[in-house]
Amino acid sequence: MTWNPVTGCVKISQGCKNCYAERMAHRLELMGCKRYQNRFEPTLHYDLIDAPRKWKKPRTIFVNSMSDLFQEAVPLSFIQDVFSTMAACPQHVFQVLTKRGERLAELAKHLPWPDNVWMGVSVEDQRVVDRIEFLRQTPAKIKFLSCEPLIGPLENLNLTDIDWVIVGGESGRGARPMSQLWVKSILRQCRDARVKFFFKQWGGIRKDKTGRKLNGRTYDEMPKQKIIQIAVAA
Repeated sequence: MTWNPVTGCVKISQGCKNCYAERMAHRLELMGCKRYQNRFEPTLHYDLIDAPRKWKKPRTIFVNSMSDLFQEAVPLSFIQDVFSTMAACPQHVFQVLTKRGERLAELAKHLPWPDNVWMGVSVEDQRVVDRIEFLRQTPAKIKFLSCEPLIGPLENLNLTDIDWVIVGGESGRGARPMSQLWVKSILRQCRDARVKFFFKQWGGIRKDKTGRKLNGRTYDEMPKQKIIQIAVAA
């Protein structure tokens, strides 16, 4: 499930180069979707802030798949309203992902941090590993890294207080290749640090052809809180 109280974004690093959300926003604008009449300009949708309160059945919700909640165009008051909604919906698990690690750390003290909010940062290559330290400064119960699109090696990661690592290759037109050695290195580091590892995809122009098997198997590990959530839902 996705929830997009914000749409549109501004590119800040190489991981943004072939942004899938930007391509999707362009298609939706051409289709006449009113929420994307600004195409990919950052846009706040105040009418969607309370939407999860209406969803009674427990869900895992990816927050702002079409944007970045912590980008500079989103005021603190709006972010606080989004977090207040998440705090008021303990039946759901909310996954929030940002590339703005510094702003995340700066605003963290002004936000509620219920256990059902999982906070992550994107780490696409060695140039942006400082985002991990900013994430570590937050009180989030579950902290995760999204190494997707992985466009370079990530060695000697400090995974202290990190609960989950997601790895995936870039997909679609212009996709940059991902080395199997990079993926196996991250898996080894997760094993050494006892961190859950999720391998999403190899990517490429046709991700359906490359699949998501690593070492002949799939890796779908999740933090323990996810298991608890499924049990409650059942």
